[in-house]
Amino acid sequence: MYKWIGLSIAFLALLYGTVAVFMVFNRDANSVSDVVRPFIITMAPVWAVAIAGAVAVVRRPGSGDQG
Repeated sequence: MYKWIGLSIAFLALLYGTVAVFMVFNRDANSVSDVVRPFIITMAPVWAVAIAGAVAVVRRPGSGDQG
């Protein structure tokens, strides 16, 4: 149960950080491509690591595929 609370808090922090990064990129942008491309390049690895970490936390010990 505590891991789900921790994951929920981490997810909310990730959403807040994502919006904050978007606002920083959008602050001085002249066009849409000035915002979207650097935003995706910056946030895609962050989300990938966050998803991989959440999967590692949720996965039960000993349930790995060890063929």
